[in-house]
Amino acid sequence: MSESGPNDPLAEAFEQQRERLVAVAYRMLGSRVEAEDAVQEAWIRLARQDENTIDNLAGWLTTVVGRVCIDVLRSRKARAELPYDDQLPELIVTADTGAAPEDNAMLGESLGLALLVVLDTLTPTERLAFILHDMFAMPFAEIGEVIGRSANATKMLASRARRKVQGTALPEEEPRRQRAVVDAFLAAARNGDFEGLVRLLDPEVTWRTYHRRGMLTTVGATEVAGPILRGAKSMTSVLPVLVNGEPGFVAWGSNGKVLGLVVCTVIDGRIVEIVTVSDRKRLDAMGLPARPE
Repeated sequence: MSESGPNDPLAEAFEQQRERLVAVAYRMLGSRVEAEDAVQEAWIRLARQDENTIDNLAGWLTTVVGRVCIDVLRSRKARAELPYDDQLPELIVTADTGAAPEDNAMLGESLGLALLVVLDTLTPTERLAFILHDMFAMPFAEIGEVIGRSANATKMLASRARRKVQGTALPEEEPRRQRAVVDAFLAAARNGDFEGLVRLLDPEVTWRTYHRRGMLTTVGATEVAGPILRGAKSMTSVLPVLVNGEPGFVAWGSNGKVLGLVVCTVIDGRIVEIVTVSDRKRLDAMGLPARPE
């Protein structure tokens, strides 16, 4: 992390804050790598700062990380660069045991793909105000110091962001309904049921597949169903999983090697988006659950 010695009190104090700072930055940026970079930048700035001028180290670090994240988000907007278009968002994959998401510690650290997309529609300051208040219970007055706004203005930003995000909240029974749709999708694919598959897909469904050479996007129910059916013929075993809280599955071939990861976004009983990953390097880095016996 730094060139400071192992007993450096400032470095030790920073390390005590690191996990929380990475969590804040990840929820801002949707990328673990970028979150780590933002926190490292905070350390660099801290190392240059006279520590005697810092009354509240946790607050000072949160301010720095928050402002670094805002700069990153504004830079993305200026370049019209959305990380979900041409690079794979960080995916946290766990076996779907039917437990509630809050019972799964790993999912507690993830952001659903749908929520990531919704958060990206917020302005950087809306996003930070919402995340710091609603996810980390930070008082509006303190958040205002981070973004350079009054407490009342910050409260309004968070409220506006919350209204946009609340549309993504799911009823308690919705995850089970979504899993049922994905299970039916998988059954239709493995049974070669083209019509049944099309009925489960939104007419404008988008399929993004990440392979070794890049990403391919296909749009439309009939356009997606054909390749899905052909790919399903290679699957010999599957395991239901949750990918950032959304239903999906991992598929293996007859040679025992993983074929790919599939995650589906389900709205009103139909699949509106499918993301598949077949790139071996990406798959190996995900720490996928073991193949079922």
